[in-house]
Parts: sequence; C-alpha cells; structure tokens
Amino acid sequence: MKKTKIILTTLLVVITMVSCGVYNFTGTGDLNAKTYQVNFFQNNAPIIEPGLDRDFTLALQDLILNQTSLDLVRANGDLVYEGEIVDYRVSPMSATANNTAAQNRLTIGVQVRFTHKNRPDDDFDQRFSFFFDYPASTQLTAVQSTAHEEIFERLTQDIFNASLAKW
Repeated sequence: MKKTKIILTTLLVVITMVSCGVYNFTGTGDLNAKTYQVNFFQNNAPIIEPGLDRDFTLALQDLILNQTSLDLVRANGDLVYEGEIVDYRVSPMSATANNTAAQNRLTIGVQVRFTHKNRPDDDFDQRFSFFFDYPASTQLTAVQSTAHEEIFERLTQDIFNASLAKW
C-alpha cells in the first residue's frame, strides 16, 4: 500500500513537471533564441526632446534583459528590435468653464520593427503609443521625468508582449 502511494505521488509529480513544459513567469515560453539586440531608436518626432531616444532605447534593453534569460549583443542578435520615435506631443484633454485646458496629455509614439532570426513568422512592423495626463496648471518640465518613466514602462511592456509573450 505504501509503495503504491509513493509510485502514484512520483507519477503525479512527473506529470505535473512535464505538463508545465518551458513555461516561465513572463509568459514567453520557448523563445528559440539566445541573444537580442536593441538598435538605437532615433527621435523623428516633430518635437525633439533631448535624450528621449537614448532613454527609450535603454528602457527597452533593460526590460528584455530583466524578463528573459537572453543575452544583449550589439550585432547579429537572434532577436532584433529597431525603429524610431515618431510622435511626441502635448494636447489639451479637457476644458474649464473659461475655455482653457484643465488637463493636458503627453503622448509618445514609437514605430517598432521586430525580427526573429529563427522564427520569421513572428516578425512585425508596428506602432505603439501611450500617454500621461497631467494638470494644465503644471508645466510639462515639472512632470516630465515621471511622465517619461510611466510611458516607457507601458510602451516597453507592450512591445515585449507583442514580440515575445504573443499577447
């Protein structure tokens, strides 16, 4: 009886381990890649914000590095991310009774070309954008660091999900 319990328990553990396959907590599964490269994202938006291109490129590199076991390389990566910042704008979102803006929205848009050397069907050329709302009484420079950080967090996660997690 005791031997049967041990065999059943062992069998259950083995089945559970096998059924999990190559799943990991980021949801990427088997990437079929060992390296990735993120080329410099040039700022081609109508409004040029100094350092935005460098900061975005680094944010995307860091997210992939932290959520996968891939190695970052400068050239010949199995996965290649490239593109440009195509939109950087502030627009009024809501008005007051005096016809002035009560809230502004900073929007950043990025065009991304993703290439997977080992899975060409996963390649894409897609635009991603996100925004940050702030009070119109506040200057953009006062919230710019926070805005960029929040927008980059969302943009990089959306790019990661589209390229590796298939969400």
